[in-house]
Amino acid sequence: MEGNNLDVRKGAWTKEEDGLLSKCMENHGEGKWHEVPYKAGLNRCRKSCRLRWLNYLKPNIKRGEFTEDEVDLLIRLHKLLGNRYQ
Repeated sequence: MEGNNLDVRKGAWTKEEDGLLSKCMENHGEGKWHEVPYKAGLNRCRKSCRLRWLNYLKPNIKRGEFTEDEVDLLIRLHKLLGNRYQ
């Protein structure tokens, strides 16, 4: 495991950083997250890059309200399974 890098940037992401990360994902694809900050030219830790991509920048993330069908499915599954999630 690599040592702690005290120079790693923390806090809010800028539009420029988002662009660099998106371009890197476009060119190299997901995976090998330990290489992403270096390939993208970012001064961020690998975990920050992974979370930013998966939670905010990935193109197929669905945002917004649930559809009526999705709500119905959730209710039916909850009645069937309860609070179990396995």
